[in-house]
Amino acid sequence: MNGGAVFLDASVWIALRDPREPRHAEAQRVVAQVLRGRSGFVVTPLIFAETHAYFTRSRLRRTQVLDDFEKNPVIRCEPTLASDHAEAIRLLRDYTDKAWSFCDAVSLVVMRRLGLRRAASFDQHFRQFGELEIIE
Repeated sequence: MNGGAVFLDASVWIALRDPREPRHAEAQRVVAQVLRGRSGFVVTPLIFAETHAYFTRSRLRRTQVLDDFEKNPVIRCEPTLASDHAEAIRLLRDYTDKAWSFCDAVSLVVMRRLGLRRAASFDQHFRQFGELEIIE
């Protein structure tokens, strides 16, 4: 799946699962576009944690996210490595002018490691990386 895989950021995953989100329709369009291209999604445990945390007060949405993570065949979780974390910390120290989170930095490092060039994200930080095609 890596050849055509797209990194799925929490911003799109949240908007997809929450119909009250202002970008819900856009998230649906983005996911449909990726799936039409016969691509799948890659997430990390950190992206899952962000998405799950957002829905902790909604049993229905929380269950949907758990099912996405465990049962959805188009979403694959890529474990993060200690070396990914170390490289992410180096990026955060080197790019002090950016307001990237640790999760953002780890996402970039994992995308680089896997050779992923596309990300589904509404987060401006993914554009700041300057090396990805952002699907939004």
